[in-house]
Amino acid sequence: MVNLKRIFKHLVTGHLAVLRVLPPRAMRAIEHTVRQSEAAHGGQIRFAVEPALDIAALLRGQSARQRAIEVFSQLKVWDTEHNNGVLIYLLLADRDVEIVADRGIHARLGNADWETICREMEQAFRQERFEEGVIAGIKAVGSHMQRHYPLRQSNELPDKPIVL
Repeated sequence: MVNLKRIFKHLVTGHLAVLRVLPPRAMRAIEHTVRQSEAAHGGQIRFAVEPALDIAALLRGQSARQRAIEVFSQLKVWDTEHNNGVLIYLLLADRDVEIVADRGIHARLGNADWETICREMEQAFRQERFEEGVIAGIKAVGSHMQRHYPLRQSNELPDKPIVL
């Protein structure tokens, strides 16, 4: 069933909305947090934010989870030597966070750990604390990475956040 309210939200949410909630200063802080986190472990973290889905995806009923899996593939987060890439994906129009982890790290943590981080980030977003929520999410993912991939390896993925 087509959700007209969701479609409208996506149609009115554009790149300016990303700039409003994550201005360049916040994006630099997010990049710094990813770099700092990865200096303490061997995992790879990517953060991507997408303002909204296109109309075709909305009409198909594409979920944030389905889109996050597509982005995980497009950004080649799965293509790390130790299968330890993690994507934190924010679909801004829905204020929905999804974490997609490569099979190496996912096998060591269950969905519950990722879901907890997502819900905590979404709670911060409901309070309009976007930068704080993203940084807390990166740190939480990094904490899990430190336990499971304690040795620093080469930086295989860009640390800079991406706006889709």
